[in-house]
Amino acid sequence: MKENLKELVIDVQKKYEDLTWELSNKIWDFSEVGLIEYKSADAFRKVLKENDFTITPVKGIETAFVASYGDSSPVIGFTGEYDALPGLSQVASLTEKKSEEGKTDGHGCGHNNLGTGALGAALIVKDYIDKIGHGTVKFFGTPSEERDGAKTFMARDGYFDDLDMALTWHPKDRNAVWTEGTLANVIMDYKFKGISSHASDAPENGRSALDSCELMNVGVNYLREHVVEQARIHYAYQDVGGSAPNVVQSHAGLRYFYRAPKIKEALDIARRGDNIAKAAAMMCETEVEVKMLVAISDYHSNKTLAKVMDEAFKEIGAPEFDEKDFELAREFYETQAESVKEATKERLLAEFEPKEVEEMIKCGIQTKVEPLDFKRRTMTITSDVGDLSYAAPTIQLNMATAALGTSLHTWQMTAQGLTTYAKKATAKAIQVLALTAIKAMNDPEILKEAKEELVAFRGEKYQTPLKDDIVIRDPKVSK
Repeated sequence: MKENLKELVIDVQKKYEDLTWELSNKIWDFSEVGLIEYKSADAFRKVLKENDFTITPVKGIETAFVASYGDSSPVIGFTGEYDALPGLSQVASLTEKKSEEGKTDGHGCGHNNLGTGALGAALIVKDYIDKIGHGTVKFFGTPSEERDGAKTFMARDGYFDDLDMALTWHPKDRNAVWTEGTLANVIMDYKFKGISSHASDAPENGRSALDSCELMNVGVNYLREHVVEQARIHYAYQDVGGSAPNVVQSHAGLRYFYRAPKIKEALDIARRGDNIAKAAAMMCETEVEVKMLVAISDYHSNKTLAKVMDEAFKEIGAPEFDEKDFELAREFYETQAESVKEATKERLLAEFEPKEVEEMIKCGIQTKVEPLDFKRRTMTITSDVGDLSYAAPTIQLNMATAALGTSLHTWQMTAQGLTTYAKKATAKAIQVLALTAIKAMNDPEILKEAKEELVAFRGEKYQTPLKDDIVIRDPKVSK
């Protein structure tokens, strides 16, 4: 009689449910921002050690780690994030904006559930390896997705090279296999150095670093017309040279984000931005230091694995909520602007019948799984899962842990991180992730095809967009 993998996965998920939800609560309470997630990382390491995983550190990133169980093929990887966002402290489950006393930061992107959900799936695969007698499962603690893109550095340094398959997920307001691409992002710093002088008494002696910044911004504004349609260019002053108008500023600096659908495009736009910075320095007779902070690749959804995940998603199904869940979700849904509600309705109508959409809107939360779709438009966000997807065949999913229309990086997302419906949705995410991995483990042809697809997309080997001398930000430095 053929083994019922779905029932096996559900049974094991229930075995670990209290453990994973307790960990999610801890991570939500810690609410540690990027690269200082010391308590959060230690909490993950503790659970993994207690379940016989071997823990190894990641060079240069204190709150990153690799936990491994098994010593044979295939090698399955799960990545877990656990960084919070600054300034998003919020009282749990409260449907109005109110900071939690004594806290400034919060999980406005659902990473307390993301990390523990990925861990839960890794534990199920670990138990399955014990059952079948072969395979390796790895859990990667990947900090500071929000700010520093730790996965990009880990990919460059080879931590994902031996994976036959990588999986992760993201809490959201929808249930879907994540097939959309994301924008690559190259982050550059430009520090201009000039000569100070009295702006009125001896202006001829001054060489303004601030003028160089202004001229660079003008040049980049003209560049915007001549880049690919989906490119995005943003900047912020890191240094304005002082506050006295009667002093020629001897120092000033800018930070630029260059985004594009593919990493090669983003790197090329950044190169052109670098040239504009150098030209601005020449015009003002100043000097400029050009420094890359990070370059994050676009996300490539592996179609071979997406089909397996879609099959698993259909078997597991969407989260099953009750009337109390709907009541709270409706309250959060009503906190959204009318424009957000309209956009949400349009999104749902692209996937479901009008009657189904109206029913979900009445519930305040998505209750159905979206059909698999490889034609969705590239998302205008950036994620360091992009470099994971270049390094290994990768697939991920969204699960509705929040009310319809809930945007990431908001107090509403933070507030819903510990709701009963977030818990139920996280449990379903664990089940889908684990079942997808086990299905692929049981069919070597799936993993072979997934690798062939990756090679056809990126070439024989992963090419990092980062130079070897670029290191991740020092967490003690604010900028």
